[in-house]
Amino acid sequence: MLADVLPYLACPHCGAALSLAGATVRCGTGHGFDVARQGYVNLAPGTTSGDSAEMVAARAEFLARGHYAPITRAVVTAVGGAVGGGPGCVADLGAGTGHHLAAVLDAAPGSVGLALEIAKPALRRAARAHPRLGAVGADTWGTLPVRDRAISVALTVFAPRNPAELHRILADDGLLVVVAPTTGHLAGLVGALGLLTVAPDKARKITDQLAPHLRPSTQDVCEFGLELSHQDVLSLVGMGPSARHVGADELRARVAALPEPVRTTASVHVSSYRRT
Repeated sequence: MLADVLPYLACPHCGAALSLAGATVRCGTGHGFDVARQGYVNLAPGTTSGDSAEMVAARAEFLARGHYAPITRAVVTAVGGAVGGGPGCVADLGAGTGHHLAAVLDAAPGSVGLALEIAKPALRRAARAHPRLGAVGADTWGTLPVRDRAISVALTVFAPRNPAELHRILADDGLLVVVAPTTGHLAGLVGALGLLTVAPDKARKITDQLAPHLRPSTQDVCEFGLELSHQDVLSLVGMGPSARHVGADELRARVAALPEPVRTTASVHVSSYRRT
């Protein structure tokens, strides 16, 4: 619930602590933010929008079918005992629907989860993803409405990384877990459907991007086969950045030309980092 994560948040305007008063989140200097009826609060400055409702719905449908369950399990394993059974906050930056964060919270019963996300359709779903999860509108590219050294574990799963802010919000012994595709991710579909490609040195670039704020700790590859219906493929493409680059009609035509079921491979790096 939103109240559970307020101790970890800060006013985006002045940095003061926040409290809940009825249906409004307020700071001591008078800034107020309405809580949406779905249970999230928007602390993002400006009018950035993020993923569309269609992209969020596609993600929810695809993840609900369990196709990325091995990735979710790998994230839970990477978090390991970083939060344990004691109090702590796990923040998912670019949390989407809160799917992966909810699984981490199931494995860490003493912790709360903070879903930071810019897209309102995703925030509506994330707010209902877990009873110990609070959904907060935030621009993960900018200054996060999070207190210094407040976060035990941060996640970025197929999401942007803001090195300076991650360093600021992580506790001294905090952990960052990053999930990013390898060049083998969705092999066979990339060419057939005209999807965006992955840079061959992506893992190194991520480590270089995070330095000198965070140092690498572990890196594993999670790779497994997928057997998908045509509708699954449409949801898979529709939930990611390629949805913005391939027209809907053209995508449907390309998917219809594939054999069914569609067999491909999911392949991602699951890497952890510590504060330097």
